Amino acid sequence: MDTAVSAVVRPETQVTEKTAGARTGEGPLPGVEEPRAVAPRDARELSRQFFQRLSELEEGTHEYQYARNTLIEMNMSLVRFAAGRFRGRGDDMEDIVQTGMIGLIKAIDRFEVSREVEFTSFALPYIVGEIKRFFRDTTWAVHVPRRLQELRVELAKAREELASRLDREPTVAELATLMNIADSEVIEAQIASNGYNSSSLDAALTGDGPEGGEAVLADFIGVEENGLRLVEDFQSLAPLMAELSERDRQIIHMRFVEEATQSEIGERLGCSQMHVSRLIKRIIARLREGMLGELGCA
Repeated sequence: MDTAVSAVVRPETQVTEKTAGARTGEGPLPGVEEPRAVAPRDARELSRQFFQRLSELEEGTHEYQYARNTLIEMNMSLVRFAAGRFRGRGDDMEDIVQTGMIGLIKAIDRFEVSREVEFTSFALPYIVGEIKRFFRDTTWAVHVPRRLQELRVELAKAREELASRLDREPTVAELATLMNIADSEVIEAQIASNGYNSSSLDAALTGDGPEGGEAVLADFIGVEENGLRLVEDFQSLAPLMAELSERDRQIIHMRFVEEATQSEIGERLGCSQMHVSRLIKRIIARLREGMLGELGCA
C-alpha cells in the first residue's frame, strides 16, 4: 500500500466550477480544464460524477457530448497502461493505443453506475480485448516488416527446392547461396516465420505424467500483472486520501513522497519523533481499514 500512497500524492488537478455549457436541471458538471492531466486519484470520483450525469442527459446534446468526451480523455491513462502489456509485439505503440481507445469508448457507452462496479475494473477487459482482437485479426500473429514477410515466402520456396534435391533439410549456408543473400538474412527470415502462426492460450496440452490429464497453454506461460492491481489500489485510495486532514496528507507526503525520516518530519511539525511515529501508524491504519472495506474484506 505504501507504493500506492506515494503514487497518488501529487499536486491537485485543476477542476473548476465552470460548466463549459454543460448544465442540466440537476446543476452544472465540474469544468475540467485538462481532462488528460487528471491524476488517477481524482479520475475515479470525477468519472463517477460524469457517469451519473451522463445517464441523465439526452444523447446527442452538447451537454451529453461534453460529459462523454471528458470521460474518454480522463481515462486515456487506462488505455496506455493496458497497451504497455503488448510492448515488444512489433507493432507501433500508437496503433495499439488507438485500438485500445475503441475498447475504452465501448466501455464508457456500456457502463452503468447502478452496477456498483468500479469503472476501472469494468473498462480494462474491454480495452485489452480490443487490443487482442487487433492482433488476432491481422494475417500474422505478430507484426513483422513487409520485407521479412516477402522473404519468408522466398525462403519456403528455396527450402522446398533444396530439400527435394538433397533429400534432407538444407543448411542455412545452402539456403543463403541459392537465394543469393547473407546467412544472417536467412536466419532473420526463419525467426520471422515463427510469427506467422500462433497457438491459442486455451489450446489443450496432453499431460505425460502418471496421472495423465490435460492442461492449457496459458497455465505454463505469462505472469500475473501486479500493475493491474496497483491501478485499482490508486482508484480505491484516492477518496480515502481526500478524507484526511491537511496535516495528515502533509505527513504522508513528507514520509512517502519526499521520503523524509520521522525525526525530520518532527522538526518541521514541531513535535517529537515518537509522536510522528504514532501519527503515521494511525493514518496508515485508517487508510488500510478503508482499503479493506472497499474490497469487502472488512
